[in-house]
Amino acid sequence: MTGRTAPVRHLYVHAPYCARRCPYCDFAVHVRRQGGSKEWLAALEAEVESWADRAPTALSGLLRTVFVGGGTPSLLGPGAMGGLRRILGSDVLPPSVEEWTAEANPESFTPELARDWAEAGVNRVSLGVQTFDPAGLRWMGRLHGPDGARVAVRAGRDAGLENLSVDLIFGLPPRLGRDLDRDLDQLLALDLPHVSLYGLSIEAGTALARWLDEGREEPLDDAVYAEEYLRIAERLTSEGYRHYEVSNFARPGRESIHNQAYWSGAPYLGLGNSAHSFLPPVRSWNLRDWDAYSSGVSERRSPVESTETLSPADRELEELWLGLRTSRGVSTSILGETGRALFAEWVREGTAWHRDDRVGFEARGWLVMDERVVALSSAMDRAGGRLTGPAAGEEL
Repeated sequence: MTGRTAPVRHLYVHAPYCARRCPYCDFAVHVRRQGGSKEWLAALEAEVESWADRAPTALSGLLRTVFVGGGTPSLLGPGAMGGLRRILGSDVLPPSVEEWTAEANPESFTPELARDWAEAGVNRVSLGVQTFDPAGLRWMGRLHGPDGARVAVRAGRDAGLENLSVDLIFGLPPRLGRDLDRDLDQLLALDLPHVSLYGLSIEAGTALARWLDEGREEPLDDAVYAEEYLRIAERLTSEGYRHYEVSNFARPGRESIHNQAYWSGAPYLGLGNSAHSFLPPVRSWNLRDWDAYSSGVSERRSPVESTETLSPADRELEELWLGLRTSRGVSTSILGETGRALFAEWVREGTAWHRDDRVGFEARGWLVMDERVVALSSAMDRAGGRLTGPAAGEEL
């Protein structure tokens, strides 16, 4: 990946540390109770320098969005976001960057840290709340209590960080007795601009997968899983949130700009272990293990684990899949006669919509979106046509 590349406008930065690993988590995390910002910043600085060889112009323009995820970025403590700003420089990360998100867990998002992040330029915070239910929090190994979200939200607002998002999980084991409606009542009482929704999934190699194999847990019934998703979607939309993507809800105008860049197919860079980058048509991803990544970049070795080059057909299929994740949907012009016929069938059954020259899924359709996109692409392939239309990656 060398040569002249248009400057990217969207940057993801991975923070590797978590105080503990949740039983359902398969993310690239490194267990550490606190700190580590010095090592993190040193590794990031080395990787930023490596981009000068790989794609010299990729980090040469002003960023529009930055997203610091993890892991738990709030574990890094004060000074980490200011350090990141120093590494990138004002020619890349302007003082008035449109959206700079950092993720935090309630127990480590202190008033001191909130003020530090605001001073560094962070203007959006995503809080890993998951649930307000004490039994659910204990089962997930979360370190904050039922009041943790309220305390963290107050710390953010007192520091001037009004653009707050919370993560909410559904599909917890029924034996926990989690009261979903009570969770939603408490969530809505916070009056936040954004909510991200996650269904509990079973990933290979996690503690949850082992518990299921051993018969210590039972997965939620598919019908109940779907019912919880639809109940949350109906409640949030009735309270004025836009269900603008399969897992995301926002007050009008508070949609995540960074995430919409992903869904539009826009170019982006990723820094840190396991981070992905996309400089069309090449996608690359870094070494997953923190120790291997950090030692490698410190010795000026490439952090990249692997790359793939997307063909035009790959890009078109990805455009279809990403577009159908959103409330904007896709243009009927890329579907052909076969695709339009399938959508007409789904509209009749109430799982899809068709407005003007665009189609997309209703919430019920999003529950089966993956299999529907496979069916759609397979049917079009059998019909002898492939997906056609404008290339993905248009700037937001």
